[in-house]
Amino acid sequence: MKLIKQIYDCFNAYKLWFFILIIINLLFIFLAWLAYPETFKILVGLMIVFSLAMISLAVFIIIRKQKIIEAAFQDFLFEPNEVNEEILCQVSSKAYWVFIHRIGSVLRSYQSKLNDQVIELTDYENYIEGWVHEIKKPLSLMTLVLDNRNDEMSDLVRQRMLHIRDQMLGDVGRILYFARLRATHKDYIFESINLLAFCKQTMEEHQTLLDESGFQIQFIGEEMEILSDRKGLAFILEQIIFNSTKYVEQNQENLILRFETVYDKVSGQIILHISDNGPGVSEEDLPFIFDKGFTGGRGTYTRQATGMGLFLVSKMAYDLAIQLDAKSELGSGLIISLIFPNVKQ
Repeated sequence: MKLIKQIYDCFNAYKLWFFILIIINLLFIFLAWLAYPETFKILVGLMIVFSLAMISLAVFIIIRKQKIIEAAFQDFLFEPNEVNEEILCQVSSKAYWVFIHRIGSVLRSYQSKLNDQVIELTDYENYIEGWVHEIKKPLSLMTLVLDNRNDEMSDLVRQRMLHIRDQMLGDVGRILYFARLRATHKDYIFESINLLAFCKQTMEEHQTLLDESGFQIQFIGEEMEILSDRKGLAFILEQIIFNSTKYVEQNQENLILRFETVYDKVSGQIILHISDNGPGVSEEDLPFIFDKGFTGGRGTYTRQATGMGLFLVSKMAYDLAIQLDAKSELGSGLIISLIFPNVKQ
């Protein structure tokens, strides 16, 4: 099938020359009929056989040359250096040499710029990761002071300090994960996790953030076992918590953050619904809440909004094969559903 396509492409590319050859053959056939009527059939037969042989030989040579040109062109595209450029010129028609040289010059210019950008980006990522590890030291010292100097500060001051610390740890975690998004190898360890128990543990680690925002936590449903990475799943839950607490309206009462487990009998999947009764998301903003940098209508009035939290949630969920779904109406809270893959053991 491939050979037939190559032959067809060859005829299509050189159809003008083949048409001229046919016209010339017809002319010689006519002349042979006028000059040698007694040997006309023999001459026409020989002419047709010779023409078909020449056409077949030409098609074979053209196809073979095209393969050589394609191979040289592929090498030139992947590595547009002067050596591959010269090789491509040698196997191509001289009429195309000017264009090949121009293309090579442009490609090398873009490749040089790209290499410089890659080096700058790598240096930036290394700096960010180094800064994150350095900032963890004063945060650890801050935690140590808060634990050992508890009696020297009021409960309100201590709660506010813990709240600020947790916010900073969340921001640092987002920066570190974003810097590692392009990593080729990711150290995920998939293991069995009791979902509701894991949610409770994660909430306890961020209790100060929830207390400062005034959220009450509810756990609904039966305990279910999933297969996932603990660090990755914790990161997803943390970002959803930060998102809920970030957009709380001032003086709003009876704030609830609910975790509900559901088993879908049709698909055999376990679903975790995480819902709050905050301000919600408008209908026109809802399809874009997982997009990078999207803050929506509320974000324009919230200085803290960066549009990165839920974007990173979507990236981590993709790595862990978790499907995301969001439902909301403006003024009625937000529901984010984590649909875990059906893993057959």
